[in-house]
Amino acid sequence: MDDDELIAAMAGGDDAALRELFSRHAPWLAARLGRMLAADAVEDVLQETFLGVWKGARSYRPDRGRPDGAGAGGWLWGIARRQAALWARRNRPPDLLPPHPQADQHERALTRIELDAAVAGLDAPDRELWRLLYEEDRSVAEVAQTMGIPEGTVKSRAFRARRFLRTALGGPS
Repeated sequence: MDDDELIAAMAGGDDAALRELFSRHAPWLAARLGRMLAADAVEDVLQETFLGVWKGARSYRPDRGRPDGAGAGGWLWGIARRQAALWARRNRPPDLLPPHPQADQHERALTRIELDAAVAGLDAPDRELWRLLYEEDRSVAEVAQTMGIPEGTVKSRAFRARRFLRTALGGPS
C-alpha cells in the first residue's frame, strides 16, 4: 500500500496501517525534529504526531492537486511541526530569577500593545484570520471552514499578515 492508501485505511480504523506509516516515516521525522528539539522531546513529539495522524486521517486529502508532490510526507511534517510548537510552548523553561519581575511584566505588556497596534493595521479579513489562527490557535482547515475560503488562501493571507506585522514591528520584511 502507498501512503495515501495507508491513511485511508487508518481513517477506517486500521491500526496496522498506522504502524506501517509510523515505520516508514518516523525515522525522517525524528531526524528533522531532532534539529529543533532536544533528543528526549523528539520521542514525545513523534508520539503526539502519530496520535494526531490517527485522529486526522479522515480529513486527509491525497495530493490536493499539489504540484510539489508533498502529499502524505508534507501532511505528516505539518502535523509534526505543529506538535513540536505545542510541545515547546508547554515545556518552556521558567525564567531563572528574573532580575526585575516588574520590568518583565512591563516589557510583555509593551510587546502586546505593540502587537495589538500592528494587528489593527491589517484589513478586517486578515485581522479575523490572525485572531482565529494565532490567538485561538485553530488549524488552517478550521480557519478555512470558518471563513469560507480555501486552505491555500488562509496560508497566503497568513504569510502576508506575518510579513506586514514583521515590518510594522521593525523586523526584516
